[in-house]
Amino acid sequence: MIKSATAQLVSIVGGRRGQRNLRSLSRFFMVLVGLIGVYTALFHFLMLREGQTHSWVTGFYWTLTVMSTLGFGDITFHSDPGRAFSILVLLSGMIFLLVLLPFTFIEFFYGPWMRSQEAARAPRELPADIQGHILLTHYDAVTLALIRRLRQFQYQYALVVPDVEEALRLHDEGLEVVVGALDDPEAWQKLRVAQAAIVAATGSDVTNTNVSFTVREVAPEVRIVSTATDQASVDVLELAGSNHVLRLEHMIGGSFARRVVGGDALAHVIGEFDEIRIAEASTHRTPLVGRTLRESNLREKVGVTVVGVWERGRFEPARPETRIHENTILVLAGSAEHLYRYDELFCIYNVANAPVVIVGGGRVGRATAQALREREVDSRIVELVPGRVRDPEQVVVVGNAAELEVLRAAGIDEAPTVIITPHDDDLNVYLTVYCRKLRPDVLILSRATLERNVATLHRAGADIVMSYAFMGATAILNWLKRSRVLMVAEGLDLFRVRVPGELAGKSIAESSIRELTGCSIVAMSTAEGMEVGPSPEKILSADSDIVVIGSIESEDRFLERFGSGTAVDSD
Repeated sequence: MIKSATAQLVSIVGGRRGQRNLRSLSRFFMVLVGLIGVYTALFHFLMLREGQTHSWVTGFYWTLTVMSTLGFGDITFHSDPGRAFSILVLLSGMIFLLVLLPFTFIEFFYGPWMRSQEAARAPRELPADIQGHILLTHYDAVTLALIRRLRQFQYQYALVVPDVEEALRLHDEGLEVVVGALDDPEAWQKLRVAQAAIVAATGSDVTNTNVSFTVREVAPEVRIVSTATDQASVDVLELAGSNHVLRLEHMIGGSFARRVVGGDALAHVIGEFDEIRIAEASTHRTPLVGRTLRESNLREKVGVTVVGVWERGRFEPARPETRIHENTILVLAGSAEHLYRYDELFCIYNVANAPVVIVGGGRVGRATAQALREREVDSRIVELVPGRVRDPEQVVVVGNAAELEVLRAAGIDEAPTVIITPHDDDLNVYLTVYCRKLRPDVLILSRATLERNVATLHRAGADIVMSYAFMGATAILNWLKRSRVLMVAEGLDLFRVRVPGELAGKSIAESSIRELTGCSIVAMSTAEGMEVGPSPEKILSADSDIVVIGSIESEDRFLERFGSGTAVDSD
């Protein structure tokens, strides 16, 4: 605290403006002291004329009490010249002490101090030696989710805000902010954008294009990740300089389509780590139903490793005794060849029957329908606004999804899955509760715009919730130079790290990673290559990497227990 106050005082008096203010303040006090001295001397002269004798301390005391308007009345003049002098001292005191002194203090000291405080809370420039920081250009749900992950991995970041008042408000909410115009090359230079790890533009398509173009002028090599709402904006953003353009609506639509019950039984790849593929596969109406993972012998038959299972939206790490049910979704890890063998074995089990019901014909709803069509799964979109869905191949039921007749017209009585896609979380909670009451046995997938509403949607009855914010944040995080993180679903990540030093030389069983953190090792990368699903007896080497799966809480425990410095460079 003392160091901070000292630094701010130095910033106030430092520089030309600070020195000028200090000189003005000094001159004011010199005039005030001189005036008090003159009044004290005149007090003695007039008192002697009236026959009163007082000490110099008394004269000083009288001058201050009169100038400050206290006027105790214990020392008074009895002549008219003395009373006229008292009035002069009183009026000049009112002007100097009650008007000029506060104004001077505010103008030359308090004002600069407040500006110094604001500059400290919302700076316009980052330190010259900063390296590998992340610059964010828009305050939204995706940014908030990303900041949480950046803090988790101990990355430096700065949220660029054009408006000073908004920057101060966000700073008071605990965010690291910096003031700067998004279309000003000089502002980006002050943000050391050339030394940044990544620039994440998550505003409107037009703003993101402007940001990409401006940043690319200043820093030709920096990575730029942008979000896009319209398909036409993708090419424009890439031409403006964006390295990667995210269409979050399509990403969520694809995730929804992979988790639908009633489609094919093929393995659908959801992410890659070098040659390792992470995929999901529905077991609905396959010979796997009713068996345990040990009895399925998938690793022996096709080479894939089951790293976990989804049961009604809840992820469970794979164990030999884990039993496969009708609605189980397997999370598989393997090479492209392993997954191809899996598809050969289960491609005959195409169990598509009743259409999937999609509530909402917005961008996410349309993207979900398109992804389902690619999987040859029939769907019906329930949309309130006529003409919003323009795809002639898509069946649309126009009406309010809160009305039973509309949902029945869409086929909710027979649908294996209901997907709720509006961008309004409150509406999604309402529709989730309603659909769960109508069909207690149906699989409900729901979209959440804000992370905090994920748990609410689960309580409302959703089996699986996909967070728009979390998916966007994780996709951006995947592009960071030193991070390999893959969101399997909301709240479940795969991440690649160097083997912690304290675990080197131990076997996977001896490391107790699952017992200590809740994470499980999916694969191990050595000089010989990537080994998917290593055995518990496999020895961990200090120069090897491991791919780990776990929930957000498990990931936090892992990083806290073994350190965030274990993150592996993806380049």
